[in-house]
Amino acid sequence: MRDVLVARLDGAGDVLLAGPAVRAVARAARVTLLVGPAGEEAARLLPGVAQVRVWACPWVLGDPPPVRRTEIDELADALAGVDEAVVLTSFHQSPLPLALVLRMAGVDRIAGASVDYPGALLDVRLRPGETLDEDQPEPERMLAIADAAGYPLPPDDDGRLHVRLPTPLPEPVADVVVHPGAAVDARRWPARHAAEAVRLLAAEGWRVAVTGGPGERELTAAVAGDHALDLGGRTSMTELAGVVAGASAVVVGNTAAAHLAAAVGTPVVSLFAPVVPAVRWRPYRVPQVLLGDQDAPCRDTRARECPVAGHPCLASVRPDEVVAAVRRLTRQSAPLTGPLTEEIPA
Repeated sequence: MRDVLVARLDGAGDVLLAGPAVRAVARAARVTLLVGPAGEEAARLLPGVAQVRVWACPWVLGDPPPVRRTEIDELADALAGVDEAVVLTSFHQSPLPLALVLRMAGVDRIAGASVDYPGALLDVRLRPGETLDEDQPEPERMLAIADAAGYPLPPDDDGRLHVRLPTPLPEPVADVVVHPGAAVDARRWPARHAAEAVRLLAAEGWRVAVTGGPGERELTAAVAGDHALDLGGRTSMTELAGVVAGASAVVVGNTAAAHLAAAVGTPVVSLFAPVVPAVRWRPYRVPQVLLGDQDAPCRDTRARECPVAGHPCLASVRPDEVVAAVRRLTRQSAPLTGPLTEEIPA
């Protein structure tokens, strides 16, 4: 089998969304997945990955390291022996800097999507907006790049997100998982709203767990209060996948936990800030209710900090709306209505 490098150099959620494209390549090749530090745990959960390589990319990360020639040379040396590469990017990223490093490593065939003229850097080029539709879910965009490289999704693959789950699955610890954090502030539902939603859910008899990363312990403790199990900073991504798989619904913003829920098939109440388009980054092919004003002034700004006073796109979502959405997803009660709510089937 050929040795193919698949690259997705940003966050854990983006790596999870790359899963279908990775599986497509893996049906015909041995896949090394090149990811950033935040994507390593997610990469190790993806079916089809033979090896994971981690590199902090200076032109992708939000808090980028400096560009050092020695580190570029080390990466090129480490990638020597790769037969070809499929560079997966979002619409706002370029595959060309990595393609240059791959050429330095001696990689003969490179595929990617580039607005800019690639010269000798790409052998297979999709043109965003021309030969590549930008208004489609991220997993499908990345599948299109893999397909153009000669790796179509096999007919027996459902194209959904998947992860390797712990075996056997642990006993369920919660009916509803509330994940209040996100990688950037602009995508977080106000903590006071999350805490009230947890209280209301617990009052209805739901077992609730609040999850978050090691740096979110203060947040999860405040949201859980005396009403929920606080798992903030206490789970690896593999363990979080098990917790989410055992739940009936997940309440989460636009962050990796939403895509993890989609990967294990757990319905999602998606508190989606429109700083990026929902059509591209909403939970993929899983039952969901999308909440948040998708026409708010912050729309499509890609802002990390909310540019609008009061964070209205998510602050306007009431805790009782979230509880109603949980009921809708788990009990199939009357449909929700209103301008901030949209029900999407699997």
